[in-house]
Amino acid sequence: MAREMMYGDAIAAAIIAEMQRDPNVIFYGQNMAMTERDPMLKKFGKERVRIAPISETAEIGIGIGAAMTGLRPVVELWMSEFMLVAFDQVINEAPRFRYMSGGQVSVPVVLKAGYGFCAGWAGQHSNCIYHTMMGIPGLKVVVPSTPADAKGLMAAAIRDNNPVVYLHPYMLTLDKGEVPDGEYVVPLGVADIKRPGTDVTIVAIGWMVKKALAAAERLAEENISAEVIDPRTLAPLDVATVVNSVRKTGRVVLVDQAPRHSSAAVVIAGEIAEHAVGFLRALRMVTALDTPIPYSEPLENYVVPNEEKVVEAVKSVLTHKAVAA
Repeated sequence: MAREMMYGDAIAAAIIAEMQRDPNVIFYGQNMAMTERDPMLKKFGKERVRIAPISETAEIGIGIGAAMTGLRPVVELWMSEFMLVAFDQVINEAPRFRYMSGGQVSVPVVLKAGYGFCAGWAGQHSNCIYHTMMGIPGLKVVVPSTPADAKGLMAAAIRDNNPVVYLHPYMLTLDKGEVPDGEYVVPLGVADIKRPGTDVTIVAIGWMVKKALAAAERLAEENISAEVIDPRTLAPLDVATVVNSVRKTGRVVLVDQAPRHSSAAVVIAGEIAEHAVGFLRALRMVTALDTPIPYSEPLENYVVPNEEKVVEAVKSVLTHKAVAA
């Protein structure tokens, strides 16, 4: 059975379910368990749900240490940019311990953070920094685009024995969708074909999946069949699903909220170039412009990819004409 849930509620449902299933799962972070009335605190107690100091270095360090002792911490960091002050622990410490100990030490910690708040939050809260993390050996990166995936991928992230950065697009927080009841796990490293098609492949990430699907609907009215693929996890990246689609369609548009040269789209384009070069007829990237995200709403809309830009890019690869993205 399934029921309609908001994206944010689906994440919470997954955390609650995993805490009920496994007593080693703990949940803490800033602005949590601030009063005795907090529902998570009432449900699981102060030993498993705690407020953390406003120190990302401390929060992440505690999470790594707790994970090494056998717990499975979920650390609420709120915004991905907040992680930057503790990046040594995120990309240089936590992902290395399992390898450097010959598998004797595991670090099953989930670092949960929102990203890409394009709602007038401007330069320091509207960014996409996943490109900096998706190439780090030992670190997994998750970016769900639907409430169902948000639940299933959180469950998988908590159960994984490696550190996982779980990034949820803020612009999807209130979106609703059907979410399976009960235990539901979406394997890490498996992309999802959100919409099958034959003329062009659209690979979109996070919030951009919604934009890509809307564009695909418009294109269908013009008898253009677009296949929309959501990687769901950027590390590990399901290259095979993307490549197989491109081999079928011969044309691909990559849609990424990040700026072009610090995007996941660049990495995916490289994989396509290597593994589908004999089939590839045209490729375009639709990314944010190379500028900080403006505060002004019209300028913000100009900088960030949108449905119209995706439609134009698809038409350009079908006709081999260049288009500004």
